[in-house]
Amino acid sequence: MQYRRLGRSGLQLSALSFGAWATFGKSVDRSLARELLALAWDRGVNYFDNAETYGEGAAESLMGDVLADLRLPRDSWCVSSKVYFGAYDKPRPTQRGLSRKHVVEACHQAMQRLRVDYLDLYFCHRPDPETPIAETVAAMDMLVRQGKVLYWGTSEWPAEAIVEAQRVAAENHLTAPAMEQPQYNLLHRERVEVEYAPLYAAYGMGTTIWSPLASGLLSGKYDDGVPAGSRLAHPDYAWLRESVLGEHGERVAKARQLKPIAEELGCSSAQLAIAWCLANPHVSTVMLGASRLAQLEQNLGALDVLPKLDAAVLQRIGQAVA
Repeated sequence: MQYRRLGRSGLQLSALSFGAWATFGKSVDRSLARELLALAWDRGVNYFDNAETYGEGAAESLMGDVLADLRLPRDSWCVSSKVYFGAYDKPRPTQRGLSRKHVVEACHQAMQRLRVDYLDLYFCHRPDPETPIAETVAAMDMLVRQGKVLYWGTSEWPAEAIVEAQRVAAENHLTAPAMEQPQYNLLHRERVEVEYAPLYAAYGMGTTIWSPLASGLLSGKYDDGVPAGSRLAHPDYAWLRESVLGEHGERVAKARQLKPIAEELGCSSAQLAIAWCLANPHVSTVMLGASRLAQLEQNLGALDVLPKLDAAVLQRIGQAVA
């Protein structure tokens, strides 16, 4: 495993991490969850990502139970939660958003579900137009000073909101956001590569990127249609289907172009797409999601592909999906 600093902080995260979105509390039961986390840990993964809204809290409870069961030294791994959407199907106004009340209570609830005394990373899952950024920054700073959160950050915030949070923190001597968790893959590049570009040098922001395979599209899973049992075949993810595949399947056509390049490099399309994300020096960690051991094992092999991605290969990949 390779380890990278979380931006300009001193925290070392595994270059490949493990996330629970769309799997834990849904298609992954306790037995499989234990096997997946044990495999990730054995391969050097030290960061496990979650959120209050995943499975309405069930994903955090499952991950917390498994991590406790594995009895891994607490100082050897990191866990995160995210706050905004709430942990209920129909949350009341105080059970969602980024008010001081919800930020603090959601932190306590996440620690309870994850069975930890503190969160290593805590993200504001989306910007909250109903709450002043200064209130959210102050709430996060309070949690950091209380030792309940070590690093806080944002997820899918526009750059101008992150800049405002940084300004508020600097002017009031509060803890500033250290990282952002954006979607990043070969078909979704603008925010990480362009919008956030000024933030890396100015604030030392790290990134914990999600969906490196564009919800499985870049693995080749949907080259010949949507297979039964896949995420996009599930009724709960009907909303995701068109955005992943494209209105007329044009994104599928782009994804198919990766296969010949992957075959030349002796790897899978999924490994190639993940390695491409790792080639970006502003990526602190790439979060993997998996519902099968073989899938996780294969995707962890992306690290072996990374040295093969020289400038010429990276150019070919970019042209293939342009």
